[in-house]
Amino acid sequence: MLVTALALTLHVLGAVVWVGGMFAAYVCLRPAAGKMEAPQRLGLWRRFFAKFFPWVWVSVVLLLLSGYWMLVTAFGGFAGAPLYINLMQTLGLIMVALFAWLFHGPWLRFKRAVDAGNWPVAGAQLNRIRVIIMVNLPLGLIVVVIGGTGRYWGI
Repeated sequence: MLVTALALTLHVLGAVVWVGGMFAAYVCLRPAAGKMEAPQRLGLWRRFFAKFFPWVWVSVVLLLLSGYWMLVTAFGGFAGAPLYINLMQTLGLIMVALFAWLFHGPWLRFKRAVDAGNWPVAGAQLNRIRVIIMVNLPLGLIVVVIGGTGRYWGI
């Protein structure tokens, strides 16, 4: 029981860090940085993502390890998992895939462009990152709601 509580704690913390960071970036930092000149704005985003993305990777590892550990130990494996667990798992895996694509594609190109002072390329890559976060953030919010309410659905 204590190990399950620890796994659930790590799972919740991973979700809070990842989804909360996306919310802060998209809803707060994006509008606040919008009035800045391109070099300052793009530099700010580069520094932000350089600090945030390692935490997302930690969150992904925590979410996957704790989630699958609880799936096996608390729900008896895939066959015993209720609908809300399968929904959470499916959406979570889509989120991980989107983040991996964001990280290995647009983020790396964005980082190189900012470091080279290539503002047009950096701006285009930042827009790609924005679009991916615009998809991943609502998915993350939905997963949080499913995780918090699913056990009460009665399904």
